[in-house]
Order: sequence, then structure tokens, then C-alpha cells
Amino acid sequence: MNAGPLKPIADHDPGLFDLVSRSREFALRDGALPARIKYLIAMALDAAHGTVAGVASLARQALEHGASKEEVLEALHVANYISGAGCVYTAAAGLGEIFGEPAKR
Repeated sequence: MNAGPLKPIADHDPGLFDLVSRSREFALRDGALPARIKYLIAMALDAAHGTVAGVASLARQALEHGASKEEVLEALHVANYISGAGCVYTAAAGLGEIFGEPAKR
């Protein structure tokens, strides 16, 4: 796993970074649910938690694992139903550059 935003943890607590990396790999690998679906679930959770950068990163990874733009958007239907409209605003900010539309702030 690329350290990315966890670089301070990787630099100062490699054991914790390794644990997080292994947990991520375990959770997001193909299994009964294909990886693309797991990335969509994770993206919807980040939208619900208000994590713009997480939405962008996980949507990209979902697309790289074969998800369609329609699947990305449909996952947000579920997030909106469970968590409300705030997650849609978070997702819009995260998805703007992926879908070729810079987010307005």
C-alpha cells in the first residue's frame, strides 16, 4: 500500500501502518463480493462521513477495478437514503474532478 495520507504513520509507526495496510488488503480483495463493489461501499461510507478526499480516492479505485460511472452514482443513492443529502454534497465535491467537473467551493 502506498503511504499517501498515512505517510506520517508509516514514518513514525511502521507497525501500525503495516496493520492498516494488511487490513485494507484483506477487506478490499475479491471475495464473495468483487473488489469493485467493496470500493463502492467504502466510497459511500466516506461520503456519509464527510470525507471528500476519501470519496475521490475510493471512486477512482472502484473505477480502476471495473466499476462504471453509473455504479458509482448508484452507490450514492444508497448513501443518500441512509445518511441524507449531506453525503451527496460531499460526494459531489469528491467526484467533480473524476467526472471532469471541478468542484465549486
